[in-house]
Amino acid sequence: MACVLVDAASGNLHSAAKAFERMARETGGAQIVVSSRPEDIAAADRLVVPGDGAFPACRRELLGNPGIEEALREAVERRAVPFLGICVGMQMLATLGREHKTTPGFGWVPGTVDRIDAPGLKVPHMGWNDLVVERAHPVLEGVATGDHAYFVHSYAMRVDDPADRLAHAEYGGAVTAVVARGNVVGTQFHPEKSQRAGLRIIANFLGWRP
Repeated sequence: MACVLVDAASGNLHSAAKAFERMARETGGAQIVVSSRPEDIAAADRLVVPGDGAFPACRRELLGNPGIEEALREAVERRAVPFLGICVGMQMLATLGREHKTTPGFGWVPGTVDRIDAPGLKVPHMGWNDLVVERAHPVLEGVATGDHAYFVHSYAMRVDDPADRLAHAEYGGAVTAVVARGNVVGTQFHPEKSQRAGLRIIANFLGWRP
């Protein structure tokens, strides 16, 4: 089984790959491949888009290579390949983002990405925060309310359907932390930097069969 981490020129790609490789060894699971080649994406059994930076830049990097969007849509929409988006990679699941300019996302989890509204608090939302788990999901097995996760972001997803939000963090209000719909899941925080809870999510994803 091949789990492809899509190279979108992300600053956290190396650390994400190391965390996935570790959990693949421990679970006896997938071969971890880092690639931006459409043929690798098209053949993947699992897909991950890690991301740092702004929504428009992530989309531009993702779709800068001809064939990547088509390969992603073929895999996720038609073959129902399990997909994990991390940080800006999760935000790309939304219908559109409003960072710097209005930019379309993939639309796999309907909603918008807007600047965090947290009066009196610093933005970006940076550092450790507690998860509040709202709904059970196989990718969250073994993760509970109060577990810590590491966040770095100024924008957050607002889902159209509350059932698509699995967990949030409190930061001037409920900030979406985990979303899922069908074969797609996303974490606003960085699981590769979130110690026990994050590694558990990665292991769960590698074994997930939607």
